[in-house]
Amino acid sequence: MKKEFDTLRASRKLMLKLVQHLSDEQLNTIPTGFSNNLIWNMGHLVVTQQMLWYGLANLEMLVPDEIVQKYKKGTQPSGIISSEEIQIIKDLSITLPENSIADFNQGIFNSYTPYMTSVNIELATIIDAIKFNNYHEGLHVGSIMALRKLV
Repeated sequence: MKKEFDTLRASRKLMLKLVQHLSDEQLNTIPTGFSNNLIWNMGHLVVTQQMLWYGLANLEMLVPDEIVQKYKKGTQPSGIISSEEIQIIKDLSITLPENSIADFNQGIFNSYTPYMTSVNIELATIIDAIKFNNYHEGLHVGSIMALRKLV
C-alpha cells in the first residue's frame, strides 16, 4: 500500500502547491461555465476520502459534519467560504491522509459496506476504496488545474 499512500500524499501536496499564491477571492470564484470553484474541489477531496475510507467502513470520520455536508457528492458552493474555513480545508488536506494511513496501518478498517461509484466501479474493500480515492483525487486535481487558469 506504500505506493497508494505516496500517491495520496503527492496529490494533496500538488493541490496545495497549485493554490498557494491564490487569494480567498480567487479560491471562491466560480468561472463562467463551471458549477464549482477551487475551494469546493479542495473540500470535496477532503470529504470524499473520509467518506470512502471511514464512512463505508462504518467508522467515525475525522472531519466535522458541517464540512461533510458542504462538500459531499452532489453539493455545490452556496456562498463565500471564509479565510478561516479555507485554512481548515488546507490543514485537513495534509493531516487527514496521515491520520488515515496510520489508522489503516493499525488495522481499524475491519468491515466495509460495498458501494457502487458513479463510474460503475464497485468498492468492496478498504483497499478498493484507497485505490479509487486516488483516481478521484486525480480527477479533481485536474479540475483545480483548469479552474486555476480561469481565476
